[in-house]
Amino acid sequence: MSNAETDPSEIVCGAVATAPPVAGIEVLEPRLVPLGGPRAMEVRRTLPQRQRSLIGAWCFLDHYGPEDVRDSGGMDVPPHPHTGLQTVSWLFSGEVEHRDSAGNHALVRPGELNFMTAGSGISHSERSTAPTTILHGVQLWVALPAPDRFVERAFEHYAPSEITGPGWRARVFLGRLLGSVSPVRMYSPLVGAELNLLPETTLCLEVDAGFEHGVLVDSGQLRVDGQPVAPAQLAYRAAGGDVMELRSGPDPVRLLILGGPPFGEQVVMWWNFVGRTHEEIENFRRAWQAEIDGSSSGPGSRPVFGLPQGDPGAPLPAPPLPNARLLPRS
Repeated sequence: MSNAETDPSEIVCGAVATAPPVAGIEVLEPRLVPLGGPRAMEVRRTLPQRQRSLIGAWCFLDHYGPEDVRDSGGMDVPPHPHTGLQTVSWLFSGEVEHRDSAGNHALVRPGELNFMTAGSGISHSERSTAPTTILHGVQLWVALPAPDRFVERAFEHYAPSEITGPGWRARVFLGRLLGSVSPVRMYSPLVGAELNLLPETTLCLEVDAGFEHGVLVDSGQLRVDGQPVAPAQLAYRAAGGDVMELRSGPDPVRLLILGGPPFGEQVVMWWNFVGRTHEEIENFRRAWQAEIDGSSSGPGSRPVFGLPQGDPGAPLPAPPLPNARLLPRS
């Protein structure tokens, strides 16, 4: 998914420099962001934020729906570029068509992971399909660590099996949790899972003590280590303990668990690019604009991003860079 804001702020992510550890559970509120034009679908963005821009290598979290696409027009994100990250597409309902410049054409369905590695450069599009009536899910980004941020572009599709226990069921799409292991290739240690709790269920979840964790509540009232967390909120817990207590209220709860060790690097995020310096972001933007206006073509030239074959839409232009340099903040 694209960050479709026309005036995106630069965000410098650094778990150590910009987000000191907190005691207990920190609850992050989402902000509303429209994806595109006047009938744009609205998403709830809980990462990045000024006070906390990373949870492990997780650097971006958009939560949307349930959305009646007859009212909003659904998801219609034309080809756009990415660098330095991996994208995670996960649906609760509906269906989204994915095309990318590595030649991949796939559908995103509920309970199935689409995992795209941008590496040194890729472009893709995402559109809800004609049969979709209610669209509901999340789109997440993972920052690639310095040694691996220019790897070859790649795409994986994985449908994790459902696992169950007393009062709960889960699907683990990245990493290891509840005895389930995802085979999907990662460049940082991560965990990502959907978990559903029956009403009045308490689950003492064993987690990696070296990971910081985020718990996104999709529906229902939840307590994380005793802290109330409402739908659309993201609960952050610093690394430390190896058990997380999840307790549902009178209604069923659906949530996502995300985690990883503190990233330990500063990254500059602007629009759809993850880099390390202002100059890198400027070069990524220049390369994309040159590709879509045709000025980069020539004998022997190889596009940095390329375009998805068969996509019906025009590529999304990059917004202007801010007047000031993209500099780290402490």
